[in-house]
Amino acid sequence: MTRAEVRNKLKIRAATAEDAGRIAALSTELGYPSSEEQVRGRLAHIEKDSDHAVFVAEVENDPVIGWVHVCVSRLVENDPEGEIGGLVVDERHRGSGVGKFLMERAEQWAREKSLKSVYLRSNIIRKDAHTFYQRLGYRVLKTQYAFRKLL
Repeated sequence: MTRAEVRNKLKIRAATAEDAGRIAALSTELGYPSSEEQVRGRLAHIEKDSDHAVFVAEVENDPVIGWVHVCVSRLVENDPEGEIGGLVVDERHRGSGVGKFLMERAEQWAREKSLKSVYLRSNIIRKDAHTFYQRLGYRVLKTQYAFRKLL
């Protein structure tokens, strides 16, 4: 599908519980395995929190082909800003503008919340994603390690 076709046929909307299966499949495709039930439960919590939003992209005759999660990040060392929790576009639709439209919707949401910036993290191995974000005007701030401790 060309960019023009995507622009004319693409719909960006708030995610619903019915989207959980496709969101899970896309998350798994990117390397973050999730079940439909897990995503459904996560969406239920997010829907209740006005500091979070999940938007999905769809085109006619195609299920959800991408999603973006954006939230307000409130830290003691910074003013509040938007943070992209995740962005995934079905590999068949990458390069067609879907990711750009999802990011524009997330940025619009952040502006509606009176936030002055949007922050995101991208795995060091995702070179194509880095190029994509830089084309959208994002700049590398730092390189860091991510740590997790299971409780």
